[in-house]
Amino acid sequence: MSATVPPVRVFLVDDHPVILAGVRALVGADAGVEVIGEAREGRTALRLAAELKPDVLVLDLSLPGLNGVEVARQLRTDCPNCKVLALTVHEDGAYLRQVLEAGGVGYVLKRSATDELIRAIHAVAAGGFYLDPAIAGRLVGYGQQKPQEPALPRAAELSERELDVLRLTSLGHSNKTIAGNLRIGVKSVETYKARAMAKLGFRTRVEVVRYALSKGWLAEA
Repeated sequence: MSATVPPVRVFLVDDHPVILAGVRALVGADAGVEVIGEAREGRTALRLAAELKPDVLVLDLSLPGLNGVEVARQLRTDCPNCKVLALTVHEDGAYLRQVLEAGGVGYVLKRSATDELIRAIHAVAAGGFYLDPAIAGRLVGYGQQKPQEPALPRAAELSERELDVLRLTSLGHSNKTIAGNLRIGVKSVETYKARAMAKLGFRTRVEVVRYALSKGWLAEA
């Protein structure tokens, strides 16, 4: 008999009590998630997260006192094993970029929470990265800007197709969607992605997103 998988321990942070109650009800309805605490401002969130050590911290960005980005940044020291998932109304690339720079591994829009939040929690708890499809769609055009790229070691030189696949991957698109956008087969997408990640020494999508950030692919529109 297989061992029971423990629920994902989640801590919620939002300064609006009505929204906090709604998120608590939404998250609490999933049998695979346990809400272990909540806070309505940044400093309390830091203190309680350090004590409770949640698996995932669902974090609003607009908080009194310390804002969400500052909380995420401090958590890298205070609670390094806690995965930070932003839940926000902000849809532009600047906020996404700040969250990634602060160590966040997920970004969900509040208007998408009903459909995306539970999926995002499980994804980041498992060590992945989650980007709301709504904001990924807004950012997809950035891959066409072809920002100037700093020199890479020869072993890490990527082909144009590998770069295209990596850009779309960083924006949250599935292999099937990438295949459709580039008019190639899904198997080809998997091959290009695997080849690009091997050249760069990457093992996870989080590393791909961090790379995308450094290249300017997630720049503000």
